[in-house]
Amino acid sequence: MAAVPAIFMVNKMTNREQLQREIAELLLSQKLAVLASQSFEGSAYASLIAFTATDDLQKIVFATPKATRKFANIRYNPKVSLLIDDRSNNEKDFHDAQAVTVMGAVDRIDNDASQNKLASLYLSKHPYLEDFLRSPSTAFMIIAVKSYYLVSRFQEVMELHIRDENDTPAI
Repeated sequence: MAAVPAIFMVNKMTNREQLQREIAELLLSQKLAVLASQSFEGSAYASLIAFTATDDLQKIVFATPKATRKFANIRYNPKVSLLIDDRSNNEKDFHDAQAVTVMGAVDRIDNDASQNKLASLYLSKHPYLEDFLRSPSTAFMIIAVKSYYLVSRFQEVMELHIRDENDTPAI
């Protein structure tokens, strides 16, 4: 069986750097994502989160109260996915909207984000969430990204793989 290419593209003209740039621009332009986690019963659960990504696209961070279903789900199963898109809920979205699905696993839960570089990055995008992030009832979640799946023009799909599927999270 042939090795899976680092990037699968419907449009063969797109190279890795262009794809990384497109994904980075989408992540920078959006403040919210839909996080999907799985409960111990096997049920999928989706929730809206404020997020930010590192420049190298290897990590995505977010904060959540510890007393939530998503936190319990992640403690049970650290594998998560995110959906981030730029839709405007208009007809033009069928031609212009982009969406990226992020696959990864929560690599670390940082209960003291006060001196964390990633927390500073998060707060540079979401300064209005500083009190929330600093609360003892909040956990700062760090996702190690495995893959990005970018969909453009409603049907063009490109993949960018960051980590090997055998990489395991620290949790």
